[in-house]
Amino acid sequence: MPVPSATPASASSSSSSKFHRARSGGARDERYRSDIHTEAVQAALAKHKEQKMALPMPTKRRSTFVQSPADACTPPDTSSASEDEGSLRRQAALSAALHQSLQNAESWINRSIQGSSTSSSASSTLSHGEGKGTSGSLADVFANTRIENFSVPPDVTATTSSSSARPAAIDLPPSGIVKGMHKGSNRSSLMDTADGVPVSSRVSTKIQQLLNTLKRPKRPPLKEFFVDDFEEIVEVPQPDPNQPKPEGRQMTPVKGEPLGVVCNWPPALEAALQRWGTTQAKCPCLTALDVTGKPVYTLTYGKLWSRSLKLAYTLLNKLGTKNEPVLKPGDRVALVYPNNDPVMFMVAFYGCLLAEVIPVPIEVPLTRKDAGGQQIGFLLGSCGIALALTTEVCLKGLPKTQNGEIVQFKGWPRLKWVVTDSKYLSKSPKDWQPNISAAGTEPAYIEYKTSKEGSVMGVTVSRIAMLSHCQALSQACNYSEGETIVNVLDFKKDAGLWHGILTNVMNKLHTISVPYSVMKTCPLSWVQRVHAHKAKVALVKCRDLHWAMMAHRDQRDVSLSSLRMLIVTDGANPWSVSSCDAFLSLFQSHGLKPEAICPCATSPEAMTIAIRRPGVPGAPLPGRAILSMNGLSFGVIRVNTEDKNSALTVQDVGHVMPGGMMCIVKPDGPPQLCKTDEIGEICVSSRAGGMMYYGLAGVTKNTFEVIPVNSAGSPVGDVPFVRSGLLGFVGPGSLVFVVGKMDGLLTVSGRRHNADDIVATGLAVESIKTVYRGRIAVFSVSVFYDERIVVVAEQRPDASEEDSFQWMSRVLQAIDSIHQVGVYCLALVPANTLPKTPLGGIHISQTKQHFLEGSLHPCNILMCPHTCVTNLPKPRQKQPGVGPASVMVGNLVAGKRIAQASGRDLGQIEDNDLVKKHQFLTEVLQWRAQATPDHPLFLLLNAKGTTVCTATCLQLHKKAERIASILYDKGHLNAGDNVVLLYPPGIELIAAFYGCLYAGCIPVTVRPPHAQSLTATLPTVRMIVEVSKAACILTTQTLMRLLKSKEAAAAVDVKTWPTIIDTDDLPRKRLSQVYKPPTPEMLAYLDFSVSTTGMLTGVKMSHAAVSGLCRAIKLQCELYSSRQIAICLDPYCGLGFVLWCLCSVYSGHQSILIPPMELESNLFLWLSTVSQYKIRDTFCSYSVMELCTKGLGNQVEMLKARGINLSCVRTCVVVAEERPRVSLTHSFSKLFKDIGLSSRAVSTTFGSRVNVAICLQGTSGPDPTTVYVDLKSLRHDRVRLVERGAPQSLLLSESGKILPGVKVVIVNPETKGPLGDSHLGEIWVNSPHTASGYYTIYDNETLQADHFNTRLSFGDAAQTLWARTGYLGFVRRTELTAASGERHDALYVVGALDETLELRGLRYHPIDIETSVSRTHRSIAECAVFTWTNLLVVVVELCGCEQEALDLVPLVTNVVLEEHYLIVGVVVVVDPGVIPINSRGEKQRMHLRDSFLADQLDPIYVAYNM
Repeated sequence: MPVPSATPASASSSSSSKFHRARSGGARDERYRSDIHTEAVQAALAKHKEQKMALPMPTKRRSTFVQSPADACTPPDTSSASEDEGSLRRQAALSAALHQSLQNAESWINRSIQGSSTSSSASSTLSHGEGKGTSGSLADVFANTRIENFSVPPDVTATTSSSSARPAAIDLPPSGIVKGMHKGSNRSSLMDTADGVPVSSRVSTKIQQLLNTLKRPKRPPLKEFFVDDFEEIVEVPQPDPNQPKPEGRQMTPVKGEPLGVVCNWPPALEAALQRWGTTQAKCPCLTALDVTGKPVYTLTYGKLWSRSLKLAYTLLNKLGTKNEPVLKPGDRVALVYPNNDPVMFMVAFYGCLLAEVIPVPIEVPLTRKDAGGQQIGFLLGSCGIALALTTEVCLKGLPKTQNGEIVQFKGWPRLKWVVTDSKYLSKSPKDWQPNISAAGTEPAYIEYKTSKEGSVMGVTVSRIAMLSHCQALSQACNYSEGETIVNVLDFKKDAGLWHGILTNVMNKLHTISVPYSVMKTCPLSWVQRVHAHKAKVALVKCRDLHWAMMAHRDQRDVSLSSLRMLIVTDGANPWSVSSCDAFLSLFQSHGLKPEAICPCATSPEAMTIAIRRPGVPGAPLPGRAILSMNGLSFGVIRVNTEDKNSALTVQDVGHVMPGGMMCIVKPDGPPQLCKTDEIGEICVSSRAGGMMYYGLAGVTKNTFEVIPVNSAGSPVGDVPFVRSGLLGFVGPGSLVFVVGKMDGLLTVSGRRHNADDIVATGLAVESIKTVYRGRIAVFSVSVFYDERIVVVAEQRPDASEEDSFQWMSRVLQAIDSIHQVGVYCLALVPANTLPKTPLGGIHISQTKQHFLEGSLHPCNILMCPHTCVTNLPKPRQKQPGVGPASVMVGNLVAGKRIAQASGRDLGQIEDNDLVKKHQFLTEVLQWRAQATPDHPLFLLLNAKGTTVCTATCLQLHKKAERIASILYDKGHLNAGDNVVLLYPPGIELIAAFYGCLYAGCIPVTVRPPHAQSLTATLPTVRMIVEVSKAACILTTQTLMRLLKSKEAAAAVDVKTWPTIIDTDDLPRKRLSQVYKPPTPEMLAYLDFSVSTTGMLTGVKMSHAAVSGLCRAIKLQCELYSSRQIAICLDPYCGLGFVLWCLCSVYSGHQSILIPPMELESNLFLWLSTVSQYKIRDTFCSYSVMELCTKGLGNQVEMLKARGINLSCVRTCVVVAEERPRVSLTHSFSKLFKDIGLSSRAVSTTFGSRVNVAICLQGTSGPDPTTVYVDLKSLRHDRVRLVERGAPQSLLLSESGKILPGVKVVIVNPETKGPLGDSHLGEIWVNSPHTASGYYTIYDNETLQADHFNTRLSFGDAAQTLWARTGYLGFVRRTELTAASGERHDALYVVGALDETLELRGLRYHPIDIETSVSRTHRSIAECAVFTWTNLLVVVVELCGCEQEALDLVPLVTNVVLEEHYLIVGVVVVVDPGVIPINSRGEKQRMHLRDSFLADQLDPIYVAYNM
């Protein structure tokens, strides 16, 4: 094996600086350094060498992760090695040979990253590595993986106006898209390329790369998919018939040699201390070093005995009063001693043993919230610890509160701190002797252990186990009195405690303790101590071997010839073999004997499991096992033959301990004995082992009292074994081999992988430029019925985006090739940010917790759900050939009713209203002006709540007349001309509307442009003016100036506006006559609106429809002239316009008008108006309700203080054209119930473009009902009601009551046949106030007929003409009674058909996915989803700090997978306010999609999931 040479450092004076240089060069980690493995990784990567890589690199905003200069200068604790399994250690820079092999593997990736960035937009400041030749074979990263073949071409539904159900002219208005696009670039030209990918956009180039990558086939065969049936059950993947199976016979437990009986072994460890302390007082026991590594103090056996005695006496007699001692024998005490003070620790430990109190050594807490500190607190609490022993220096260093007290550590019980420095101890009186009895089963000490989940447990060791273990170690290691040993391990637990503190005293050894802090400054110190003291034994970990190799040039003249044992305590790690080999080859010339290297395996529960005995010089060294990684993943031992790349070389850890017995049992399920060629958990039975987890009886039984069983399940013998937590097997000659830990086990799709192995593979990918070698964590998270592997590493501050991304993609390939397992998520975090264990390793469970909570703050992330998630349901196939008629017959046979419902019948309503005789609204207004001239119809309020304008019947009539005359005079208009009304919400708008009707013109109300954002809002105005062919614009002087301003000219062509007339100063001129339309079917007004899918549609409203609508609303809400209603809505389209401008004139009630934008400066305006005027009926929009809920949520007391009371409100109606937002209306009701709002008051309306008011709650009739439906069924267009709280349930609320004269039916949108009430279908409506058609430039008749005059394909003898709303919903018969006396049919709206996403053959509603996503993290302000070429794109607004941006990527991916069975293709993180929302508070998802594809979002981060 080639010797890794250290980086040739330039001649520099101090050894430490050289060491630092070598280390910070990111040298490779020795614990994992295996040339075999490195070669394997290089070979795996070379397989991919030929393929050009075209992974889309994430897009990142430059500002996002700039590290502050301070961060950049302080590399993390690169020496962060630790006693902890999870942490890693570094190693010297690679030998030239390795560099060579790397160069060629590097080339393929370099070639792929040379692509140029095609966009010049501001957000593309980083280069984005697209492959240039997208035409060539765009290779996937994952070479041999298969995704279900997308034989279907990419879905491009949304790029062209393929849907015949919409007027092309409106779908693609000539002047371009309504928002965010300049005139003239019409939508199709933006989108057109061969496969529907916009040419101009960088984003879509990447999406294309992603699609090409995903077209590669995925690994598992299709039979592993589960069938997503109606009653869906997840199928367990079937085992692969070719997988290796164990073939050996059942193993028999293996015995160690008997524990020899030595006559002078003491009856208890304390007796040994007493013996040496009194007879050999001058002998050295323990030597401590200072920070430079020089011996600073030696504790003799005499001193240890006398000081322990003093402490024992003090603990028992001096802490409380005589009658009430603080401590009694058997109590637990915490030992809090720093790692550089072994002397004080040893005195405290033996002091406790002599006092018969139980020491619990723990780490010194550094901050109030140490990683894992809370769990340590749990341990202290469960052990009932109230007292902590420490040194004076340590106590001074603990974090304090402002008044000097020690802080209360998170989760810790209240502790009393006792300082054990000699000067504070009382000398025991002559007649006082400690009670030293023969060792029994009473507890001696408790060693803490952290489990995989992060919980901390205390392993209780009895006095007899402590003694037996010392005896077994003495025998196995052949210790003799007076030997010197060097201990580099943590002396508080594990082998450091067992050899350096306990066996030490048993055999009168002399221990030299080398603390971790010294190793960091002087890594050779332990080798120098061995040399200086001619030590016979050294206790080390692989990292200490590695550090010594890196620094060995500084010290030519050291000799290790005195060592008879070099005990490598993490020899159980499968990668230790290479460290041992490399160390031997380097130090053999310094006298190190090959047979002195003794790996051993330990665990907190079973203590020392096995240790290699020191060999005979010249005897052959033990063999190695070269195992197949694939076999290992199935738990089977196979000598690797086929592919040396996927081999694991392991060394033995010697034989079973003297007096012990070992067996191997299956790692999960009952403790069944393994076969001889099977990997399992090592279990040990001996007197020397832990006895229990303190205070945890249940877990104890499963770990410490295991009786193995045979394959039939019957127990083998009655001797209890202890589970060690190590995985391994017993090889030839009873040698024990360990291949991993239970804690590091990742079980993915039934195969077992070892976290340490995956770390090693990751590190064998050259990463000098990218990550810190010692700072890498691998764990698994459970997502969608399987474990998924997550790899997290710390990135160097100077690593470039390209380097990091390149390293990440190569790690994925290497792991895929060698372990045949996909990585679900690979994240890089900034240097020094992963939670640390006390000795600098990574705290794995805490890292996992941060990952799942979204508080890891990665700076780079790569998710690969498409590759890993292979157990998705099969896509649904639509069943062909079932005609609508057979569906209907099926429904009838099944006894299901056809889903239809209707409002009250208009013919039966007695209505002695004078209004009814007037066919036209103009006639009603004239009649009111004569009959009740001074009756106030409208009141307009400003932000302060004061009335700024009123209009009585007569005033409105007069003003309308003047406007009509100005239209004749200035505009020279004829009857039937279209006039655009451009006014802020108010009474002028209403007057202008009636002025147009008086003049016989057709009004078109348009929202005025916003002066601050003309470029965004003016093009919409311009477009409506053009599409409606308006002959004239009526507006105010201010707006007129704005339309002709320079700023406006920049956004649109201002020269082509039609005549603009301002109505601020009207001439007092009488109108000769008011125009009267010849028939009620004549057009009254045009209603233009932009739908959520970005379509601008104008519908024609006839005079008959206007009267019918006003009458239906009047009847439903019981409106008459003595009533007042408050309206806080936008008055430009739909029901908002009708309520604001039409209803008061028809019904004569008074409308108090509150422009919604006034609420922005005074949130209280709407509620205080309702309270002040004692309003019974009020109308608002979702945006208004949301403003009040968010803004006033914490000010209810203030509302009370202002005297606001809502008990007068009978109905509070949200006007909407969408699924009711139940959570918002519920929280609104809940919040304001304290100021009198009735829980029954809030309801919603439902309208659509074809009919603006289908449902409205009104005053009579039952309250709105709610149901819970099953989301999975809904995706299949089925409606299944479930109980509240059922998994995957969705709460839906009825959208108010159906208006009088309105009928609805639920129809299959494809077959146009009626559906039963257990189906989701399109809502069709028939009513007198349905609009008469779309107003289009080309008057496309066929289209109109389809949307406005459609018949059911069968089953309707009356041949009713229906209008299609474009919304999906269902009808349910309730138990309630309607006004007619029959049972009430409720209509539930689920969502717009245009917006639904067809994915995997199922129908998804964006809002359901968005709701799941919004719940995942507190920093998600808003979220929107859309699809692009079969990829699901999720856009989230981040309201936290930008570091959280990448935390959202895995959370979003997880939740959509778990709750919707969908894989997210792209996650886009943007600033708050980027998702466009229209005036009704609806998300404009199509605009968002167009902006994303045109690269106009300036995202914080775009992640492309692989």
